[in-house]
Amino acid sequence: MSISAPPAETAWLLHHILGFDGMDETDTAAVLDEATRTAEGVLAPLDQEGDRIGARWHDGEVTVPPGFAEAHRAFAEAGWIGVSADPEHGGQGLPHVLGYAASEPFTSANMALSLCPMLTYDAVLLMEAHGTPEQRARFVPKLIAGEWTGTMCLTEPQSGSDLSGIRSKAVPDGKGGFRISGTKIFITYGEHAMTQNILHMVLARLPDAPAGSAGISLFAVPKLGADGTRNGVSCASIERKMGIHGSPTCVMQFEDALGEMVGQPHRGLPAMFAMMNGARIGVAMEGVALAERAFRRAAAYAADRVQGGVAIAKHPDVRRMLWTMRALALGGRLLTLYAAMAPDPRASLLIPVAKAWSTDAGEEAASLGMQVHGGAGFIEETGAAQHLRDVRIARIYEGTNGIQALTLLKRGLLRDQGAACAALLEEIEAADFASPALLHAAQAARDCAAWLRQAAARDAEAGATPFLGVLGTVVTGWLCAKVAAREDAPAAARTAAGVFLDQILPRVGFLAQTVVTPSAALAGDGPIG
Repeated sequence: MSISAPPAETAWLLHHILGFDGMDETDTAAVLDEATRTAEGVLAPLDQEGDRIGARWHDGEVTVPPGFAEAHRAFAEAGWIGVSADPEHGGQGLPHVLGYAASEPFTSANMALSLCPMLTYDAVLLMEAHGTPEQRARFVPKLIAGEWTGTMCLTEPQSGSDLSGIRSKAVPDGKGGFRISGTKIFITYGEHAMTQNILHMVLARLPDAPAGSAGISLFAVPKLGADGTRNGVSCASIERKMGIHGSPTCVMQFEDALGEMVGQPHRGLPAMFAMMNGARIGVAMEGVALAERAFRRAAAYAADRVQGGVAIAKHPDVRRMLWTMRALALGGRLLTLYAAMAPDPRASLLIPVAKAWSTDAGEEAASLGMQVHGGAGFIEETGAAQHLRDVRIARIYEGTNGIQALTLLKRGLLRDQGAACAALLEEIEAADFASPALLHAAQAARDCAAWLRQAAARDAEAGATPFLGVLGTVVTGWLCAKVAAREDAPAAARTAAGVFLDQILPRVGFLAQTVVTPSAALAGDGPIG
């Protein structure tokens, strides 16, 4: 059973729909084909067993499922961690969008394991953007080689998504370093023994830091010091979770741990966005990857399961579910890769849209996949339930989808008086392949944007999530319309694009209505219940 989208199809979409010209289409397909082979041969065999066994914690030590360390080593040795990193530090220097496209089969194969190199690559992005030349030379080659892994340490027990409440402290040690103390929670792969070392990217406050998010600085804190001795970093526990069981989600304790500043004092949060935006695109691809994997599993089951004398894949309602899954995966893939390629200000507009829309789509597809299986989908042995359990976190971490919607509202729409959004909608409306339905949906998005710009703050915030759904569905519909208009498109992709336009684009009307006619209960502040 195939577990991910055909590499040649994704390569075609990149070159003919999204305008990727960073390399020849044949070479693009070859890279994606090799990624698929690694995914299916190295990562996928460990997925269900890793889910069953899970990561374990004992006396501060974390054990990952059997085979994970060897698979991570093979993954790194094949060059996948640094596929888009600077060749000066051991990377392959391929375009970033190709790295994100290659990440899809890895996540389809084993989301729990793929999280580790994903965050390591994001740490590479951060160091390449904000590290000093000496820091880049010292840290990045080890991360790319898979000798070290990277983490992102933001969240604290008293400060979840609102990072202005961070209390972790960084005190200068008089020798150019800093002593970091504090507790961080929800740290993916914060502790393990798969590699020689772990580099924690930690947000903390200097003694003279002003209050709020403007007073946060960024520090690189290794698990082990240069002499190999343990730094003041320990794992207090790991979480028991709904999904991604093989990935340890750690409570990390920093006690006078030696670290060094990355970037400028009190400018840690803007620097961390180099890592966070990379992670948000990566998480959007998780939604795509699990949608595709769930579709592949459900389609294989439906082809073999006979009811009423025929395979259930021939029943119209099952076909509805399967084609909807395929369309959601295609749409999320197009939207996410388009956002990854876009220059600012369009990238800033679309990254939160891609993260939220694609992970919503991933959960919907995984749920449909369970439904296709019927009662067997509710049984763990089929694997359908794991896809739903695993993908559910993607709507939560790297900023909940509600926070992505507020980011779209405040930074993507209100801050520039809607200019970036208007420019995108103008391009959509000018397309010679735009159907009346797509033009109508684009106008609905315009109307929503205009309403939100004039609305009271709490009314606008109440409409932020449906507006993200409107804009995400319109942009994705536009990209799918490009596919549907091409007679040379891969047949399955063209059909899925048509299903998107027929079955999913009409959702814009309902979502737009909830934006412009908000319920008073949503914007109020009275008791609920």
